[in-house]
Amino acid sequence: MKLTQAFYHRDTRLVAQALLGKYLVRFQDGLPLVVRIQETEAYIGRMDKACHAYNYRRTPRTETLFAPPGTAYIYLIYGMYHCLNFVTEPEGEPCAVLIRGGQPRGNLPFLARNRYGVGWEQLSAYQRKNFLNGPGKLCQALALTRAENGCSLLGDSLFVCDRLEDLGLTTPPEDLRPFSIVAGPRIGIDYAEEAVDFPWRYLIGP
Repeated sequence: MKLTQAFYHRDTRLVAQALLGKYLVRFQDGLPLVVRIQETEAYIGRMDKACHAYNYRRTPRTETLFAPPGTAYIYLIYGMYHCLNFVTEPEGEPCAVLIRGGQPRGNLPFLARNRYGVGWEQLSAYQRKNFLNGPGKLCQALALTRAENGCSLLGDSLFVCDRLEDLGLTTPPEDLRPFSIVAGPRIGIDYAEEAVDFPWRYLIGP
């Protein structure tokens, strides 16, 4: 079942944890490209110096963070990598969850072509191991760019769901196993003073 707006209309840290194990779906040329969400980070603008909209700072770049919950916020880093975030909490509160990493689950040949320009079977073991372990890699595999910034996660082109069967796919056995959630400091925010130590990075544990 597709996640509703009520799912995102909650504390950002809860949403970041609840997203783990769910399926991010991006339709491209009529096909669902699917990634199981494996790693997230929470950003809360009213108190978090690592957030682009800290202290309610509004700029053309951050405006999407003030949108209704369940909106995609996509920005560019280092001039080349896109990062996908889900806006959370009430409209006007600049909060979001960064999708940091995942596992490929649907239409792997198309994910591989987006990422490397070759089919899945042509990837090396190293490429497969590091296929989606970073926000830029994930966006590249899903062909997400700033063009999708501001789109609703409640529509039919980009959304999150609970079950692969809703897409006509089969859930692999490893996805059915219970998992723990590992929390720790976020990555790449050395500038954020005390926020550097906030344990707002969440991963699927053993």
